[in-house]
Amino acid sequence: MSEQAPSATTNLDRYGDAELPWSRARDALAAVPSPDVTYFLGTCRPDGTPHAAGVGAQWLDGDLYFTSSPAARKARDLVANPRCTISVRLPGIDLVLDGSAARVTDPQTLEQVAAGYRAGGWPAEVDGDALTAPFSAPSAGPPPWQVYRFAFHTVVGVATKEPYGATRWRFEPQQP
Repeated sequence: MSEQAPSATTNLDRYGDAELPWSRARDALAAVPSPDVTYFLGTCRPDGTPHAAGVGAQWLDGDLYFTSSPAARKARDLVANPRCTISVRLPGIDLVLDGSAARVTDPQTLEQVAAGYRAGGWPAEVDGDALTAPFSAPSAGPPPWQVYRFAFHTVVGVATKEPYGATRWRFEPQQP
């Protein structure tokens, strides 16, 4: 998916600060993945109760990508209901993204995602329709790890460094 511009922007700041430009959030998301930054994926269990899990995510062509063991709660939740959230504290801005996630299996995208993880220090490799590596997060379970594309429709950003502000960006709905 190519990067998109917001279709609507709303200033949420109550203290007189200007709306934040989407470029500030986008540039923070596009930084090379770092083990110092944890993204939190929020899903909904089949019984309707919420579930949150830390994931290593990366920005690629306007979407976030993350991995999961097929046996993990988050992957099982996404099979039943692809709607989810991703929250992250990035340098200078906190973000909450609402959207949907779908599994990715095409070799070209898998290789791009693996290369992005390698650039961030995780030696991921494509193995069939998933990724493998000699190690992962302690809670990740054994390889292979499936790759998911998260397509968002709404993002809320709160600046944690000057210039301060709070903004909601809406995007045209996309298919995950």
